[in-house]
Amino acid sequence: MTTISNRVWAELVLLSLIWGGSFLAIRIALDELPFVTSVAHRVFWAALALWCTVWWRGTPVPRSSRIWASFAIMGILNNVLPFSLMAWGQLFIETGLTSILNAATAIWGVLIAALVFRDERLTLQRGIGVALGFVGVATAVGVSNLLSLDLRSLAQIAVIAGTVSYAFAGVWARAKLSDLDPIVAAAGMLTASACIMVPAALVIDGAPSTSLQTSTILAVAYYSLIATALAYLLYYRILAQAGAGNVLLCTLLIAPIAIVLGALVRDETLDTQAYFGFALLGLGLVVLDGRALRVFAKAKPS
Repeated sequence: MTTISNRVWAELVLLSLIWGGSFLAIRIALDELPFVTSVAHRVFWAALALWCTVWWRGTPVPRSSRIWASFAIMGILNNVLPFSLMAWGQLFIETGLTSILNAATAIWGVLIAALVFRDERLTLQRGIGVALGFVGVATAVGVSNLLSLDLRSLAQIAVIAGTVSYAFAGVWARAKLSDLDPIVAAAGMLTASACIMVPAALVIDGAPSTSLQTSTILAVAYYSLIATALAYLLYYRILAQAGAGNVLLCTLLIAPIAIVLGALVRDETLDTQAYFGFALLGLGLVVLDGRALRVFAKAKPS
């Protein structure tokens, strides 16, 4: 496991703060924007910002139709489906709960990768981590709530479905896009997503409003330019320096940030079972990471 320098630690915390704030920004925008339009804004402005970065760096743009088809599938799996499902879900559940359920992305990612890639087999340690993660999600949601199938339970199911889509996107990216410059790949998938979401927003929601409240404009700017475009740049920088295992630590930091922001700005409160579920989910992520277990094993007297 790659050692994290103080600078990378600072960047890791910054990325967690940025992504933690995105849940609140999206919810603020949803007070005025339909959820399809909110997603269209996110992918369109983020794609534009990343293409500006690609142009500034002078990175070659792929022209192969095969690569752009891969961008389209990646855009659907990593943007269109999860962004839409989670934005709709946030209309009916708290931002903090959305962020807790979002943490299950890593759990699904490990499970799906184990089914697809031979070198990602599900070891005993990973199996325990996945099991704890599933128990945590079930606890946070509440099995009895799922059986009621009201709007709140459907919203939680939608968010969980979004995390499954994220996990499939990770598998697709490794299989089809691993040889590409990550910023070009991000710009490509967001462009493909915009080509889907902008027409969808026009058809479903109509022409976008030009008289939005300042808070809505700032929220859209934050979650599209900062929490999507800038976050991708920062994410890939950290990934290159610290490795995927260390980036996983973000998952443990995002939810508490989102919970605090939701409580401070929107007076949200969560049930005790949500916190208990996140504790179990967090424990599952710690087991998957493995470092805490190795430290404990070294400290144990022989």
